[in-house]
Amino acid sequence: MNNDITDVAGILVGQAQDEQGLTGCTVVLCTDGATGGVSVMGGAPGTRETDLLRPENLVSKVHAVLLSGGSAFGLNAAAGVMRYLEQKGVGFDAGVARIPIVPAAVIFDLGVGSKSARPDAQMGELACTRASAAKVSQGNFGAGAGATVGKVLGPQFMMKGGVGSASRRLPRGYTVGALAVVNAFGDVYDKPGNIVAGARSPKAGFADTTALITGQLPYVQGLTGIENTTLGVVAIDADLDKSAANKLAQMAQDGLARAIRPVHTMFDGDTVFALATGKKSDAPPVTPQDISLFGIAAAEVMAEAIVNACLEARSVAGIPCHRGVV
Repeated sequence: MNNDITDVAGILVGQAQDEQGLTGCTVVLCTDGATGGVSVMGGAPGTRETDLLRPENLVSKVHAVLLSGGSAFGLNAAAGVMRYLEQKGVGFDAGVARIPIVPAAVIFDLGVGSKSARPDAQMGELACTRASAAKVSQGNFGAGAGATVGKVLGPQFMMKGGVGSASRRLPRGYTVGALAVVNAFGDVYDKPGNIVAGARSPKAGFADTTALITGQLPYVQGLTGIENTTLGVVAIDADLDKSAANKLAQMAQDGLARAIRPVHTMFDGDTVFALATGKKSDAPPVTPQDISLFGIAAAEVMAEAIVNACLEARSVAGIPCHRGVV
């Protein structure tokens, strides 16, 4: 196993980035179609096709999910993903054409590299051509190229975030995986509860964003909230309907809450997509108990993916990574 989202049958990942402009996009492809769900909990989301994933709406199968830098401009990269899939004959059969279903969400990275560098249709298509079931490149790749974390004291004290992934084989043979793009306002914590990346103290070490905001530490003048967001995709090889897929996305948000503090603020656009490929053969019908177990596992792998994103990140443009601070 790769210990990433590509361990889920039917899932491919492709990435492209601008090394100078420090932005990029990450595409999760499921060309055979996967039942989609979504949970949007941040106060400042930038998204596309999320309403389509509501259980009461018509289309249930998703063919790709795009995670992109460039703020709202980066949603343009979805056009390249659609073009790639259309050329492959992949999409919802609308009679006169097959329409690829490509939900998307973006992070704000315009202040890290070049504010005029934004993922476009060409970059989205390039990411698709690179998609495979090989081990996912983590850290400063794809949509993680310009991702940063820990911004409560402003950009001079933030650290490098990135893209990360993880997976787990469940007792009944199902596989759940997660991919995260971590561009959070808050600090990132590992499972033992240590900060691995976040706002650096003007003196040394970490400032502890939650303690600053809640008054446990002396208030620092100039608290700021420059634009942020953590994006995620959780995938499983079970056959779920849209209601269950939406529940899976909702429970996967618990992984954000475990690994990022604070999270889901008015300065974050936190969004998690769910994909159920149904690729596990000879699987019995999924029960509510199964859905609960899937959601518990999804939260675990999402938290792990978030930590991996920061552990694998590299310093760039004067922004230190985990290795340079801890």
